[in-house]
Amino acid sequence: MDTTRGTPKPAPAPAATGGRRSRGRVRASVSMADVAQRAGVSSQTVSRVSNGYAGVTEATRRQVLSAMQELGYRPNSAARALKSGEFRTLGVITFSLSTTGNVRTLEAIAISAAAEGYAVTLLPVAVPTQDEVRGAFSRLEELAVDAVIVIMEVHLLDTATINLPPYVQVVVADSDAGEQYTVVDTDQAGGTRTAVQHLLGLGHDTVWHLAGPEGSYAAQRRTDAWQATLAHAGRRVPPLVRGDWSAESGYRAGLELAAHDDCTAIFAANDQMALGLLRALHERGRRVPEDISVVGFDDIPEASSFLPPLTTLHQDFAEVGRLCVQAVLHKMRQDGPTHGTTLVPTRLVIRESTAPPAAR
Repeated sequence: MDTTRGTPKPAPAPAATGGRRSRGRVRASVSMADVAQRAGVSSQTVSRVSNGYAGVTEATRRQVLSAMQELGYRPNSAARALKSGEFRTLGVITFSLSTTGNVRTLEAIAISAAAEGYAVTLLPVAVPTQDEVRGAFSRLEELAVDAVIVIMEVHLLDTATINLPPYVQVVVADSDAGEQYTVVDTDQAGGTRTAVQHLLGLGHDTVWHLAGPEGSYAAQRRTDAWQATLAHAGRRVPPLVRGDWSAESGYRAGLELAAHDDCTAIFAANDQMALGLLRALHERGRRVPEDISVVGFDDIPEASSFLPPLTTLHQDFAEVGRLCVQAVLHKMRQDGPTHGTTLVPTRLVIRESTAPPAAR
């Protein structure tokens, strides 16, 4: 008779804790000293590799990273922040992700921050008001960031409604608040002068302007420079036509501009509006560039594939992002300016959408 039937079987022996199968449990118990022992280096070297510091040879770095992977070690970012006083994270506040400039500036900031060993925490603000901005800074503080970059494409810092906290290290992209803050921006006025002078130099009597939205700082800078350049050249300033940065608004404006027989040259405040403008002119039988020359602003990747390929101002978004990150890091280390504006030059890219006016 089998007397063991119904008797519970003894529990299996505990699994070994040193193998890969229990990596989840090992990960919490592995220390920096364990990694140093496995890699055959000092704990200080492991710390330098973990924090991305220089002064470690590539062979040693790979050796330490390999030991970390084998042991399932993950650096404790919270402990590291308490020790160093830095979270290695930059906050980014932006008021719009719908414009090419803001998206490409944000991308450049993230790439530049990563190259410096920093992560980026993004916080979009739907309504640009004082309360929303204050709330955004509060949320970023809860998320533990070291400093903040504000991409502020609209007029705000020059009004009494917005006031950035004085205790936070802040750099602003695309603004006219250089007297109060550290600002990095594209040379909006210089690029516009180049575009208008290019069209006048081709022989056009004047240049019409398809402007961006009224509340935009960049749009206002471009409009002011367009008017000033024409006035300086002694040319007539045509009526302003305004869009909202979108291709659809450019199309609507194009239908209006096509009705003016004396319109032979148009400077569009961005490439997306220029795209809609080209479609409207084509539908109205106005040839580009034979009847009307068109210049855009931004040099988006698709600009060379427009029909015809678009003459435009190239913005160096990568440089804007890099300078924003460098400026905010300098402010964190207290070795940079507290205010002032750095302008990044533009470059005219001449393609097939501009030509001398047709003989009349």
